[in-house]
Amino acid sequence: MTSYVTVARPATAEVEDRGSRFLCTLRRVDDEDQARALVAGLRRAHPDARHHCSALVLGPDGALQRSSDDGEPAGTAGAPMLDVLRGAGVSDVAAVVSRWFGGTLLGAGGLVRAYGDAVRGALVEAGTVRRSLLTELALELDHADAGRVEGELRARGVTVLDVAHDARVRLLLAAASEEVDRVVDVVAAATAGRSRPVPVGERWVDGPPR
Repeated sequence: MTSYVTVARPATAEVEDRGSRFLCTLRRVDDEDQARALVAGLRRAHPDARHHCSALVLGPDGALQRSSDDGEPAGTAGAPMLDVLRGAGVSDVAAVVSRWFGGTLLGAGGLVRAYGDAVRGALVEAGTVRRSLLTELALELDHADAGRVEGELRARGVTVLDVAHDARVRLLLAAASEEVDRVVDVVAAATAGRSRPVPVGERWVDGPPR
């Protein structure tokens, strides 16, 4: 798995049904600890809410999936929330829906619909972004050449992650595995063959928001 889709930004959305309020908080998370911390924070922020139901999907392949009904009838909250996340094809994301009871029972169908709609609304607000696993390449240059070479690389579509100035200038470049040879060729052309980037690792990098 070399790429996957996640949410572009934190988001919230609210649904009301017969007096009950359903507030979805959607966040990107790296692990289950961050998801648990999100739930705990919302419990503190909204102590008057009767339920804080949750769903999460983690990993580039979305293999880790969890949901909690938090006291709602089994299958009426966490499961439909998780179904919405799956349907959107997003990962590394946690959704928490805080519910304030309005005094009227909604029934299983009403709960499933409200919890799912709250997550759908938050996903629309959050937008999505594709994350790609890129190879990191270090390129060292003389100060006299660095500005010109960096400009040429960017003009040719090479991703420059970082620029560090010391005795020499160190550019940290990134490329998909199938693009590494092209980046090496671009560097060779820009430096008249005097410099060559060296692979130093891998990194997940966000593309433009959608």
